[in-house]
Amino acid sequence: MLDETTLKGRIIAETLRLAAAKPWGEVTMHDIATAAATDLVHLRREFPSKTAIVSAFGRAVDDAVLTKATKPDPAQPARDRIFDVVMTRLDVLQPYKAGLKSIRAASSADLELMRRMMASQAWMLHAAGVPTDGMTGFSRVAGLASVYTSTVDTWLADDDPGLARTMAALDRRLKRGEQALTAVSDVVNGAWDFARGLGNVFNPRTTPSEPKPGDAAGGPTTGA
Repeated sequence: MLDETTLKGRIIAETLRLAAAKPWGEVTMHDIATAAATDLVHLRREFPSKTAIVSAFGRAVDDAVLTKATKPDPAQPARDRIFDVVMTRLDVLQPYKAGLKSIRAASSADLELMRRMMASQAWMLHAAGVPTDGMTGFSRVAGLASVYTSTVDTWLADDDPGLARTMAALDRRLKRGEQALTAVSDVVNGAWDFARGLGNVFNPRTTPSEPKPGDAAGGPTTGA
Protein backbone atom coordinates (compact mmCIF):
# COMPACT_ATOMS: atom_id res chain seq x y z
CA MET A 1 0.00 0.00 0.00
CA LEU A 2 2.83 2.41 0.85
CA ASP A 3 5.25 3.24 -1.96
CA GLU A 4 8.57 3.04 -0.15
CA THR A 5 10.47 4.16 -3.24
CA THR A 6 9.32 7.66 -2.34
CA LEU A 7 10.54 9.55 0.71
CA LYS A 8 7.00 10.17 1.91
CA GLY A 9 6.04 6.50 1.68
CA ARG A 10 9.27 5.43 3.34
CA ILE A 11 8.74 7.83 6.24
CA ILE A 12 5.22 6.56 6.87
CA ALA A 13 6.28 2.89 6.66
CA GLU A 14 9.26 3.36 8.96
CA THR A 15 7.12 5.27 11.44
CA LEU A 16 4.74 2.31 11.69
CA ARG A 17 7.67 -0.07 12.11
CA LEU A 18 9.13 2.04 14.91
CA ALA A 19 5.74 2.19 16.61
CA ALA A 20 5.59 -1.61 16.46
CA ALA A 21 9.05 -1.89 18.03
CA LYS A 22 8.56 0.44 20.99
CA PRO A 23 5.93 2.63 22.70
CA TRP A 24 4.64 5.40 20.46
CA GLY A 25 5.54 8.05 23.01
CA GLU A 26 9.20 7.04 22.76
CA VAL A 27 9.35 7.36 18.96
CA THR A 28 11.05 10.64 18.08
CA MET A 29 11.24 12.55 14.84
CA HIS A 30 14.99 11.90 14.90
CA ASP A 31 14.30 8.16 15.10
CA ILE A 32 11.97 8.43 12.13
CA ALA A 33 14.46 10.40 10.04
CA THR A 34 17.22 7.91 10.75
CA ALA A 35 15.02 4.89 9.96
CA ALA A 36 13.86 6.50 6.70
CA ALA A 37 17.48 7.22 5.69
CA THR A 38 16.99 10.97 5.61
CA ASP A 39 17.62 13.97 7.84
CA LEU A 40 15.40 16.23 9.91
CA VAL A 41 15.36 18.95 7.25
CA HIS A 42 13.88 16.66 4.61
CA LEU A 43 11.59 15.02 7.15
CA ARG A 44 10.22 18.42 8.15
CA ARG A 45 9.54 19.28 4.51
CA GLU A 46 7.33 16.21 4.25
CA PHE A 47 5.74 16.14 7.71
CA PRO A 48 5.78 18.70 10.53
CA SER A 49 4.88 16.16 13.24
CA LYS A 50 4.18 12.54 14.09
CA THR A 51 0.49 13.37 13.99
CA ALA A 52 0.85 14.54 10.39
CA ILE A 53 2.51 11.22 9.51
CA VAL A 54 -0.35 9.24 11.06
CA SER A 55 -2.86 11.45 9.26
CA ALA A 56 -1.12 10.80 5.92
CA PHE A 57 -1.22 7.08 6.67
CA GLY A 58 -4.98 7.41 7.16
CA ARG A 59 -5.35 9.02 3.73
CA ALA A 60 -3.31 6.20 2.19
CA VAL A 61 -5.62 3.67 3.85
CA ASP A 62 -8.65 5.54 2.48
CA ASP A 63 -7.22 5.27 -1.03
CA ALA A 64 -6.53 1.56 -0.64
CA VAL A 65 -10.04 0.84 0.67
CA LEU A 66 -11.71 2.89 -2.07
CA THR A 67 -9.66 0.99 -4.66
CA LYS A 68 -10.65 -2.39 -3.22
CA ALA A 69 -14.31 -1.57 -2.56
CA THR A 70 -16.80 -3.07 -4.99
CA LYS A 71 -19.63 -1.08 -6.53
CA PRO A 72 -22.45 -0.77 -3.96
CA ASP A 73 -25.41 -3.06 -4.61
CA PRO A 74 -28.66 -1.15 -3.90
CA ALA A 75 -30.42 -4.47 -3.29
CA GLN A 76 -28.10 -5.21 -0.37
CA PRO A 77 -29.00 -3.67 3.02
CA ALA A 78 -26.91 -0.60 3.79
CA ARG A 79 -25.75 -2.12 7.07
CA ASP A 80 -24.28 -5.09 5.18
CA ARG A 81 -22.54 -2.78 2.71
CA ILE A 82 -21.00 -0.78 5.53
CA PHE A 83 -19.94 -4.00 7.25
CA ASP A 84 -18.08 -5.10 4.11
CA VAL A 85 -16.32 -1.74 3.74
CA VAL A 86 -15.17 -1.65 7.37
CA MET A 87 -13.86 -5.21 7.15
CA THR A 88 -12.02 -4.25 3.96
CA ARG A 89 -10.42 -1.39 5.86
CA LEU A 90 -9.31 -3.70 8.66
CA ASP A 91 -7.85 -6.06 6.04
CA VAL A 92 -5.83 -3.16 4.60
CA LEU A 93 -4.63 -2.27 8.11
CA GLN A 94 -3.61 -5.83 9.04
CA PRO A 95 0.11 -5.52 8.10
CA TYR A 96 0.40 -2.45 10.36
CA LYS A 97 -1.52 -3.86 13.33
CA ALA A 98 1.38 -3.90 15.80
CA GLY A 99 2.29 -0.28 15.10
CA LEU A 100 -1.33 0.83 15.29
CA LYS A 101 -1.73 -0.93 18.65
CA SER A 102 1.17 1.15 20.00
CA ILE A 103 -0.26 4.38 18.58
CA ARG A 104 -3.75 3.58 19.87
CA ALA A 105 -2.42 2.85 23.38
CA ALA A 106 -0.83 6.31 23.52
CA SER A 107 -3.65 8.16 21.77
CA SER A 108 -5.07 11.35 23.23
CA ALA A 109 -7.47 14.00 21.98
CA ASP A 110 -5.95 15.38 18.78
CA LEU A 111 -8.03 17.65 16.56
CA GLU A 112 -6.11 16.82 13.38
CA LEU A 113 -6.59 13.09 13.87
CA MET A 114 -10.24 13.59 14.81
CA ARG A 115 -10.82 15.51 11.56
CA ARG A 116 -8.98 12.79 9.66
CA MET A 117 -11.16 10.15 11.31
CA MET A 118 -14.37 11.93 10.34
CA ALA A 119 -13.18 12.42 6.75
CA SER A 120 -12.23 8.74 6.51
CA GLN A 121 -15.60 7.57 7.79
CA ALA A 122 -17.39 9.83 5.31
CA TRP A 123 -15.46 8.16 2.50
CA MET A 124 -16.24 4.72 3.89
CA LEU A 125 -19.93 5.61 3.72
CA HIS A 126 -19.48 6.86 0.14
CA ALA A 127 -17.85 3.51 -0.70
CA ALA A 128 -20.92 1.78 0.74
CA GLY A 129 -23.24 3.99 -1.29
CA VAL A 130 -24.65 5.73 1.79
CA PRO A 131 -25.44 9.48 1.55
CA THR A 132 -23.71 11.86 3.96
CA ASP A 133 -25.58 15.09 3.18
CA GLY A 134 -27.40 17.21 5.76
CA MET A 135 -27.89 16.61 9.45
CA THR A 136 -28.81 12.97 8.94
CA GLY A 137 -25.65 12.45 6.92
CA PHE A 138 -23.55 14.10 9.60
CA SER A 139 -25.15 11.77 12.16
CA ARG A 140 -24.18 8.80 9.99
CA VAL A 141 -20.56 9.93 9.78
CA ALA A 142 -20.29 10.60 13.52
CA GLY A 143 -22.03 7.33 14.30
CA LEU A 144 -19.79 5.28 12.04
CA ALA A 145 -16.72 6.96 13.59
CA SER A 146 -17.91 5.77 17.00
CA VAL A 147 -18.64 2.25 15.73
CA TYR A 148 -15.32 2.06 13.90
CA THR A 149 -13.28 3.22 16.89
CA SER A 150 -14.81 0.65 19.21
CA THR A 151 -14.47 -2.06 16.56
CA VAL A 152 -10.79 -1.25 16.06
CA ASP A 153 -10.24 -1.72 19.80
CA THR A 154 -11.75 -5.20 19.50
CA TRP A 155 -9.72 -5.90 16.35
CA LEU A 156 -6.44 -4.91 18.00
CA ALA A 157 -7.03 -7.54 20.70
CA ASP A 158 -8.37 -10.19 18.29
CA ASP A 159 -5.64 -12.72 17.47
CA ASP A 160 -7.99 -15.10 15.64
CA PRO A 161 -7.05 -15.17 11.92
CA GLY A 162 -10.76 -15.39 11.11
CA LEU A 163 -11.51 -12.28 13.21
CA ALA A 164 -14.69 -13.84 14.57
CA ARG A 165 -14.79 -11.53 17.61
CA THR A 166 -14.21 -8.47 15.47
CA MET A 167 -16.95 -9.33 12.99
CA ALA A 168 -19.43 -10.13 15.75
CA ALA A 169 -18.66 -6.84 17.51
CA LEU A 170 -18.98 -4.84 14.29
CA ASP A 171 -22.29 -6.47 13.38
CA ARG A 172 -23.70 -5.87 16.86
CA ARG A 173 -22.65 -2.23 16.94
CA LEU A 174 -23.97 -1.53 13.45
CA LYS A 175 -27.36 -2.93 14.45
CA ARG A 176 -27.45 -0.71 17.54
CA GLY A 177 -26.35 2.25 15.45
CA GLU A 178 -29.08 1.64 12.89
CA GLN A 179 -31.68 1.88 15.65
CA ALA A 180 -30.10 5.07 17.00
CA LEU A 181 -29.98 6.65 13.54
CA THR A 182 -33.68 5.95 13.03
CA ALA A 183 -34.40 7.91 16.20
CA VAL A 184 -32.14 10.76 15.07
CA SER A 185 -33.86 10.90 11.67
CA ASP A 186 -37.24 11.13 13.37
CA VAL A 187 -36.03 14.07 15.46
CA VAL A 188 -34.55 15.86 12.42
CA ASN A 189 -37.72 15.39 10.38
CA GLY A 190 -39.88 16.50 13.30
CA ALA A 191 -37.84 19.68 13.70
CA TRP A 192 -38.07 20.32 9.95
CA ASP A 193 -41.88 19.92 10.04
CA PHE A 194 -42.09 22.30 12.99
CA ALA A 195 -39.96 24.93 11.22
CA ARG A 196 -42.04 24.68 8.05
CA GLY A 197 -45.21 24.94 10.11
CA LEU A 198 -43.99 28.19 11.64
CA GLY A 199 -43.20 29.46 8.16
CA ASN A 200 -46.76 28.77 7.05
CA VAL A 201 -48.15 30.62 10.09
CA PHE A 202 -46.10 33.77 9.55
CA ASN A 203 -46.07 33.65 5.76
CA PRO A 204 -49.17 31.79 4.49
CA ARG A 205 -48.22 32.27 0.87
CA THR A 206 -45.08 30.16 1.33
CA THR A 207 -45.49 26.64 0.00
CA PRO A 208 -43.29 23.95 1.56
CA SER A 209 -41.70 22.53 -1.56
CA GLU A 210 -38.28 21.61 -0.17
CA PRO A 211 -37.70 17.98 0.85
CA LYS A 212 -37.04 17.09 4.45
CA PRO A 213 -33.37 16.42 5.28
CA GLY A 214 -34.21 12.83 6.16
CA ASP A 215 -36.07 12.27 2.87
CA ALA A 216 -32.76 12.31 0.97
CA ALA A 217 -31.38 9.44 2.98
CA GLY A 218 -31.89 6.96 0.17
CA GLY A 219 -33.57 4.16 2.10
CA PRO A 220 -32.67 2.35 5.33
CA THR A 221 -29.05 3.14 6.18
CA THR A 222 -26.82 3.37 9.18
CA GLY A 223 -23.70 5.29 10.03
CA ALA A 224 -23.49 4.00 13.58
